[in-house]
Amino acid sequence: MHRSPMRRLSLTLTLFLAACAARPEVPAPTPAPVTAPPSARPRSSAVLGLTAQELVGHFGNPALQVREGTSLKLQFRGRTCVLDAYLYPQNGVLRVTHVDARTLAGYDSDQAACIASLQ
Repeated sequence: MHRSPMRRLSLTLTLFLAACAARPEVPAPTPAPVTAPPSARPRSSAVLGLTAQELVGHFGNPALQVREGTSLKLQFRGRTCVLDAYLYPQNGVLRVTHVDARTLAGYDSDQAACIASLQ
């Protein structure tokens, strides 16, 4: 059986075009959300609400204590970071309402890592 060159060309073009034709897109499977494993590291929220005495119990004596009006700032320093805890009156008791953490060079630091390193 002998095919003509035109017929071979026609068949080749048909197969080529079929291979190039748009195929329906199959959506990629959605990956499961990645959840972080539970960590033994305390979060900054672990110190929120604590009193000055409770902070001293966790971190020892503060390196710095600053009173401004009715508020109090306690600063705790470790080998890798500095943690500032800001206490404001809540129902007549000074409690931590905000914390800041930074490296010894003054750059922002991960609060949870700083808290863990101070304990």
